Amino acid sequence: MAKKRRSFTREFKAKVALEALKEQLTISELAKKYSLHPNQVSSWKKQAKEDLLEVFGSGTENEDQEELISSLYEKIGRLEIQLDWLKKKSEQLRK
Repeated sequence: MAKKRRSFTREFKAKVALEALKEQLTISELAKKYSLHPNQVSSWKKQAKEDLLEVFGSGTENEDQEELISSLYEKIGRLEIQLDWLKKKSEQLRK
């Protein structure tokens, strides 16, 4: 009969990954402490590092958003000017 795979909670994975990031114990020591394979500890550590980069980001998203917002405001301004011009022209044609 095949062994059933163990599943771990997010909290447990985060706890192990955080300890691995602290590097107070080696990967092997952590694996032994939590009855895991060292590759699993390394994998969770790597995932934690990648997720931290996403959490703090590089700041380019904010810059992109600000650029988009300014271009949209420009477009709104142009459209308002065109609308005003068209309103004036249509009033002149009615007279």
